[in-house]
Amino acid sequence: MPTTSPEQTASVADPTERVPIVGPLRSLLLWFMPGTLGIFILWGAIPTVLLPLQVEQLDPVNKVANLAIVTTIGALAAMIAQPVAGTISDRTRSRFGNRAPFIIGGALIGGLALVALGLSNTILLVALCWVLVQVSFNIVQGPFSAMLPDRVPESVRGSFAAMIGAMTMVGSLGGVILASLLSANIPGAYLVLAGTSVVLLTLFAIFTGPRDNRGEPRPAFRVRDFAMTFWVNPIAHPDFFWAFTGRLLLYTGYFLVVAYQLYLLQDYIGLGAEAVVLLPFVSAAALPTLVLAIVISGPWSDRVGRRKPFVFASSLIVGLAQLVPWIWPTFEGMIVFALLAGFGFGAFQAVDTALVSQVLPDSHAHAKDLGVVNIAATLPQTVAPALAGVVVLTFGFAGLFPAAITLSVLGAFAVLPIRSVR
Repeated sequence: MPTTSPEQTASVADPTERVPIVGPLRSLLLWFMPGTLGIFILWGAIPTVLLPLQVEQLDPVNKVANLAIVTTIGALAAMIAQPVAGTISDRTRSRFGNRAPFIIGGALIGGLALVALGLSNTILLVALCWVLVQVSFNIVQGPFSAMLPDRVPESVRGSFAAMIGAMTMVGSLGGVILASLLSANIPGAYLVLAGTSVVLLTLFAIFTGPRDNRGEPRPAFRVRDFAMTFWVNPIAHPDFFWAFTGRLLLYTGYFLVVAYQLYLLQDYIGLGAEAVVLLPFVSAAALPTLVLAIVISGPWSDRVGRRKPFVFASSLIVGLAQLVPWIWPTFEGMIVFALLAGFGFGAFQAVDTALVSQVLPDSHAHAKDLGVVNIAATLPQTVAPALAGVVVLTFGFAGLFPAAITLSVLGAFAVLPIRSVR
């Protein structure tokens, strides 16, 4: 008798029927918390604090240009790694399922790469190790993200997205705070991050129930299909295209400033050496409004059955937040920016993940499609320092803010053409 695997549950369930979050579904929701934290604590700690400090210590005079080079190379590696890993994961059949082997294996390799990164003493070594970190943890993130559409019915994805969004931001902001506190010992900071991520992601993979899927049919491998891993036809799938574009623009606008907070505090605000000490306060200021936005937005979006208004409004709020430090370049201005941006980005995180999960082109290739769309989330976090470096070298630090505002507002309007989701 045919049976329905957990990976098919989300697609088999009636998307209009709200199901209770109990039993295995509640367990999955709870395990998404440490799993998401294990990934995003890295993206908060490394590009925002540890990598800029490490580059600055190796060559203070050329820190902006060197950071731009290192992060650009890493971003290109991330862009390639995640959708390729997603494609392979979708086709994997093993005793442990098709997601867990990539989550655990990628985390272990990434942990070793983090230790090597902490010991790197030249710009070249830093760049090489950062590429390996990016590849490894993007191999994790593609299959990890696919767990949402694999196992969660559409009617409650807003609640799941809210939890994932909360832990994304807690991880990112917590990573900034942790890295700032450990900044006096950069190799030790990388070691702590490596241990934390490996443990949390391994526990997630084990306790979310990796299951034998060797009996499931595997789609035929076609070289052309694999070559098209990075391409989703915007004419055939316009909603996916607009969701991708909106996320890419908003994330780039947000991280254009956030990823450069250390240098902004040092040189634009004028705090100098005090910047490393005060950076955690800026990051912590975002937490209250972020949590408030997530608690309200995700469940509210599920209740009213609408996603687009939340994503549109939250993107505009992020754009508005960028105005504050531009016209008020003080430490207090950065705190107000953090409060407003935390609220806007928190609401965006809470709902956009659910919106994206509803416009995936292929129900049999969740990890591949999410690997593509997650480029719009991970790429800005790693390439933003590179883009910011170009802007700063050309227009000075003040040029970051109008660029970020423009991108955030364009991201808001990008979601309006989406038709299959209200």
